[in-house]
Amino acid sequence: MKREERKPGPPPTEHRLREAAIAHLARFAATEAGLTRVLTRRIDRWVRAAEADGTEPETIAAARTAGRAAIPGIIASLRALGAVNDTEFAASRARRLAREGKSRRATIAHLATKGIDTDLAASLVPDNQARDLAAACLYLRRRRLPPFGEGDRMRALASLARQGFDRSTAEQALALDRSAAEALVLAARSGQLPGAVDL
Repeated sequence: MKREERKPGPPPTEHRLREAAIAHLARFAATEAGLTRVLTRRIDRWVRAAEADGTEPETIAAARTAGRAAIPGIIASLRALGAVNDTEFAASRARRLAREGKSRRATIAHLATKGIDTDLAASLVPDNQARDLAAACLYLRRRRLPPFGEGDRMRALASLARQGFDRSTAEQALALDRSAAEALVLAARSGQLPGAVDL
């Protein structure tokens, strides 16, 4: 079944793009770079629909240029209102990823894909052996790998390496007995690890 061609609708003016940005932020947390991508994709969708509808190329080019020129101002005004805050986004996402058992390296890489500066990400995710060990234990428990379940030690080691844990942290996590690993997970969840951010 062929999809019906949609009419392009009105061109993406600054007002319409601001409304789209607010609607997006009402549903999703976003970084400045992420919101820029959302608005750019919205303009590109309109351009494709306008081209398919036969709109004059000059009109399309003018609307595209005006829309893209409006994006930095929209982002700046939303930043001034506090609706977009990369630091808060990164801190919140880093805590969530730590709770999910992500390594420091994987967390920084994830934040970089969201448009967070690597220096900011590195400052928000402390280089803390206790945090990484607790995150490795969380990952092992979620995957039911040793010491939380049955499984090949080498496969578990490889799985931890793929998740961004260094070898010494992975070996320490696998060397723990189940009760010690559970205690580490509970200490991390209650914020009792020395120098670790709350998981």
